[in-house]
Amino acid sequence: MAAHRKPKQRSLSGHTARTAATIALAGAATATAFDGTGHADPRLGPAEVKAKVDALYREAEVATEKYNGAKEKAESAEKSLSELRDEAARKTEKLNSAREGLGSIATAQYRSGGIDPSVQLALSSDPDQYLERAALADRADSRQAATVAGVQKQLQEIDQLRTEADGTLTHLKSRQAELSKHKKTVNGKLGAAKRLLAQLTDDQRAELTGGDRASRDAGRDGAAGAPDAPAKAPNSRASAAVSYAYSALGSPYVWGATGPNAFDCSGLTQAAYRSAGVGLPRTTYAQIAAGERIPRSQLQPGDLVFFYQGISHVGLYVGNGQMIHAPNPSAPVRLAPISQMPFAGATRVA
Repeated sequence: MAAHRKPKQRSLSGHTARTAATIALAGAATATAFDGTGHADPRLGPAEVKAKVDALYREAEVATEKYNGAKEKAESAEKSLSELRDEAARKTEKLNSAREGLGSIATAQYRSGGIDPSVQLALSSDPDQYLERAALADRADSRQAATVAGVQKQLQEIDQLRTEADGTLTHLKSRQAELSKHKKTVNGKLGAAKRLLAQLTDDQRAELTGGDRASRDAGRDGAAGAPDAPAKAPNSRASAAVSYAYSALGSPYVWGATGPNAFDCSGLTQAAYRSAGVGLPRTTYAQIAAGERIPRSQLQPGDLVFFYQGISHVGLYVGNGQMIHAPNPSAPVRLAPISQMPFAGATRVA
């Protein structure tokens, strides 16, 4: 019987080997394209980096305002939940006291053999006091019935409070999930901007974020013929808000921050008016509705000025065509012309 031989494997050589190598490289390139781990983007020029970074900062700011809004709602839900739980605890304590009272009544009835009070009084050795004691017994029975009714009502109230607390807890968890989503978006956009900026030299980055020196020179706005002194605010509250904004010049931008040492754009305006005793909502899209809308031609120091179509940025107008605002992570709180961004509207809150 002939032996069965294993066929020899042919080695790849020449054209066949080159073809296989080409296919392998193409496959690797395709896989890389799909999993997003390919080679780094080609080096961009400073102008291209600036355009991409500016776009990423705007997208991050939109996500930041959504985060701020979700955080405000989450804090409100958390406060409501705490209040509901405190009220439920107080009512439960009151209920336990009422139950103890019912227990004492039940124990006394048991010890007396469960005899109806009127029968006990009829068998009393002192019939002259029968009517008086009967009246007392009626009142006792009424109090007992009222106690039972009170316990039932308290049980219903506690059950309702627990239902409301469950609903509030569900709402809180939803807001927390929303917070996490927006936080991830913000960090992703800022991380991408940071990686782009890392491609530049120190001088190029300084040029890209130019204007920091102006942010510390609060008396100048760079406009021809403009006075060195800040314009006078129309009232004490607006004046206090403007003074606060000037004191914040040079403070770092930190998304989600409301001071006193760091700010995002709406956090700065909120803190400025908080110092003046005026409460503002947390987000840009809520702040624009917090006062009287005014045209750009009627701006006065202390007015809130808003930018971009989605109302994603806000600054505090300080006169002479300028505002103080918290721009983005690449620049501190600074003085800037309102003409440098697409104007969306203005609101007067003081």
